[in-house]
Parts: sequence; C-alpha cells; structure tokens
Amino acid sequence: MKIELWYLVWVTVFTGLLWVPYILDRVLVRGLMDAVGYPDNPKPQSLWAQRLMKAHANAVENLVVFAALVLAAHALGVSNNAIATAAMVYFWARVVHAVVYTFGIPWLRTLSFTVGWVCQAVIAWQLLMR
Repeated sequence: MKIELWYLVWVTVFTGLLWVPYILDRVLVRGLMDAVGYPDNPKPQSLWAQRLMKAHANAVENLVVFAALVLAAHALGVSNNAIATAAMVYFWARVVHAVVYTFGIPWLRTLSFTVGWVCQAVIAWQLLMR
C-alpha cells in the first residue's frame, strides 16, 4: 500500500474514533439515560468535551478534502515523496490539532491546522502540476 493511502486510512480511523471520549463524558455528566435520550434541559458537557466535539467536526470537514486529494492522486497514478510526506505530516498535524484543541491551546491549534492545510495544498499542487 502506498504511504499516502496508509495515512489516509490512519486519518480516517483517528477521525472515526474522536467521538468516543466526548460521548463518555456525556454519559458521566448526564447519566446514561439522558446521554442516549433527548432531555429537555441537558446538563452541559465538560469544556474539554465541548472543544473535542468542535475538533471532531473540524477533522471530519478536513477529511473530505484530504481524502479527495489522496484518492485523486491514487486514481491518476501520481505518487511521489512530496505526496507521501505531506500525507504523513497531515496525519500528525491532525493528531496535534485534536489534542491542543481539546486542551484549549489556541496558538498551537492554529499552527497545527495551518500545517494540515499546507499539506493538502502540497498534494493539490502535485496533482495540478502533473
């Protein structure tokens, strides 16, 4: 498997698991019945869980772009060190983004998001310059 596809799988798995901690927080804060139901006045989740929910939404939004670019590169047979490196760095940037967003560290959150965006731009550039 090409490196960029490998990291696409890891980004997808990571994104797919980001909901678990904030749902566990919801159960702890609200109780199981309110967590799975629709209470009229639900207790607010922990601040870290609220931030993780936002990080998860951001990860899902960016997965669409990253996946499209990696799959387009694969379909077109474009694979090189720049794409492989960008995919690897993108994965780690998304991990850092989720962690620092959850812990409320704004400058690192913005930096990690920007690094991920640059990685997407590198892959797009490689495709456009083909």
